[in-house]
Amino acid sequence: MRRALIEKMIAVCDSKIAQKGPQVGLSFYAFFANKNDDPALLMEAATWWIMAQRFDHFEKAVKIKQILEQLR
Repeated sequence: MRRALIEKMIAVCDSKIAQKGPQVGLSFYAFFANKNDDPALLMEAATWWIMAQRFDHFEKAVKIKQILEQLR
Protein backbone atom coordinates (compact mmCIF):
# COMPACT_ATOMS: atom_id res chain seq x y z
CA MET A 1 0.00 0.00 0.00
CA ARG A 2 1.13 3.50 -0.64
CA ARG A 3 2.58 5.40 2.29
CA ALA A 4 -0.10 8.12 2.28
CA LEU A 5 -2.84 5.50 2.71
CA ILE A 6 -0.99 3.79 5.54
CA GLU A 7 -0.55 7.11 7.34
CA LYS A 8 -4.20 8.04 6.81
CA MET A 9 -5.37 4.68 8.15
CA ILE A 10 -3.14 4.98 11.24
CA ALA A 11 -4.49 8.49 11.91
CA VAL A 12 -8.09 7.22 11.66
CA CYS A 13 -7.29 4.34 14.01
CA ASP A 14 -5.74 6.78 16.51
CA SER A 15 -8.78 9.05 16.31
CA LYS A 16 -11.30 6.24 16.75
CA ILE A 17 -9.34 4.71 19.64
CA ALA A 18 -9.19 8.11 21.35
CA GLN A 19 -12.93 8.64 20.87
CA LYS A 20 -14.28 5.19 21.67
CA GLY A 21 -11.52 3.29 23.44
CA PRO A 22 -9.25 0.36 22.57
CA GLN A 23 -12.11 -2.04 21.89
CA VAL A 24 -13.46 -0.06 18.92
CA GLY A 25 -13.85 -2.01 15.70
CA LEU A 26 -13.50 -0.63 12.18
CA SER A 27 -14.23 -1.72 8.65
CA PHE A 28 -12.10 -0.51 5.75
CA TYR A 29 -14.89 1.92 4.88
CA ALA A 30 -13.96 3.90 8.02
CA PHE A 31 -10.99 5.30 6.13
CA PHE A 32 -13.08 6.93 3.39
CA ALA A 33 -15.81 9.51 2.96
CA ASN A 34 -19.33 8.34 2.25
CA LYS A 35 -18.85 8.90 -1.45
CA ASN A 36 -16.59 6.99 -3.76
CA ASP A 37 -14.38 9.85 -4.93
CA ASP A 38 -11.19 7.76 -5.31
CA PRO A 39 -12.10 4.23 -6.43
CA ALA A 40 -8.46 3.18 -6.96
CA LEU A 41 -7.53 4.09 -3.39
CA LEU A 42 -10.64 2.36 -2.05
CA MET A 43 -9.74 -0.80 -3.98
CA GLU A 44 -6.17 -0.63 -2.70
CA ALA A 45 -7.44 -0.57 0.90
CA ALA A 46 -10.06 -3.24 0.21
CA THR A 47 -7.53 -5.54 -1.44
CA TRP A 48 -5.14 -5.19 1.51
CA TRP A 49 -7.99 -5.71 4.00
CA ILE A 50 -9.72 -8.65 2.31
CA MET A 51 -7.06 -10.44 0.27
CA ALA A 52 -3.78 -9.73 2.07
CA GLN A 53 -4.97 -9.68 5.68
CA ARG A 54 -8.13 -11.79 5.36
CA PHE A 55 -9.83 -9.56 7.92
CA ASP A 56 -13.48 -9.93 8.84
CA HIS A 57 -15.78 -7.02 8.09
CA PHE A 58 -14.91 -5.42 11.43
CA GLU A 59 -11.54 -5.62 13.16
CA LYS A 60 -10.17 -3.93 16.27
CA ALA A 61 -8.54 -0.59 15.49
CA VAL A 62 -5.58 -1.42 17.74
CA LYS A 63 -4.91 -4.59 15.71
CA ILE A 64 -5.13 -2.71 12.42
CA LYS A 65 -2.82 0.03 13.68
CA GLN A 66 -0.24 -2.47 14.90
CA ILE A 67 -0.10 -4.18 11.50
CA LEU A 68 0.04 -0.88 9.63
CA GLU A 69 2.90 0.41 11.79
CA GLN A 70 4.97 -2.57 10.63
CA LEU A 71 4.46 -1.38 7.03
CA ARG A 72 5.82 2.10 7.71
